[in-house]
Amino acid sequence: MTYSLIAHDPDTGEIGIAVASRFFACGAAVPYVGPRTAAATQAFANPVWGTEGRRRLEAGETAQDVIADFTERDEGRDIRQCHMMDAAGHFAVHTGKDCVDWAGHKLGTHHSVAGNMLAGPDVVDATFDAYLSAPDMPMAERLLHAMQAGERAGGDKRGRQAAGLVIHRGQEHAFLDLRVDDHADPLAELTRLLDVAGERYLHLAPVMPTAANFSGLTDRAPIDAAIRDAEQKRIAEGRPSQSFATDTSID
Repeated sequence: MTYSLIAHDPDTGEIGIAVASRFFACGAAVPYVGPRTAAATQAFANPVWGTEGRRRLEAGETAQDVIADFTERDEGRDIRQCHMMDAAGHFAVHTGKDCVDWAGHKLGTHHSVAGNMLAGPDVVDATFDAYLSAPDMPMAERLLHAMQAGERAGGDKRGRQAAGLVIHRGQEHAFLDLRVDDHADPLAELTRLLDVAGERYLHLAPVMPTAANFSGLTDRAPIDAAIRDAEQKRIAEGRPSQSFATDTSID
């Protein structure tokens, strides 16, 4: 009932997952990302494949070994689907034999795609190929570019409802985590949210505290200056704000 994409940029270290489904809140149910690893659990999703999987992958176990253990232990293995990336950047996947057609997956060097209840194999192929075709895009835009290609190829055969996008930059906490839980066009709404994030949030996120820099940047001046510059550029280009936020200016 879902298709998802796991990607790793070896140059920046970024790890991202994007997901879309005719299933409520798939952005909360499917992706599990850590500083070095990722897992996407779907079909008749088992969240423990995500929580335990991420913990074990971060501890150094291979994705193949974790998947093999889970399929041995889980009596629901035949209706599960999960793909994972371990700390060495290697991928593994399980698509249960009783996942609803069409169900399948495709693994690459730095990304993987898996899906079930899809219109057909073209969804996985289009998503996989579109990600490869856009190496110069920032991670978030590249993930959405690929997911939109999958949707154009048919997406979830039941329709659309929810989508999610999460990116980590070497920390336990997410650099970016956007979710659309119930919407007629969730990938379009996710694209709008990413545009809104670019107005303010994405100027703050890179300087937030990290494990190595507990305080992060505490001077607001350069952040505010970057936000002002971005706003002036947007206005000069004739692009209105996509945000629904109320005006907080004080006369």
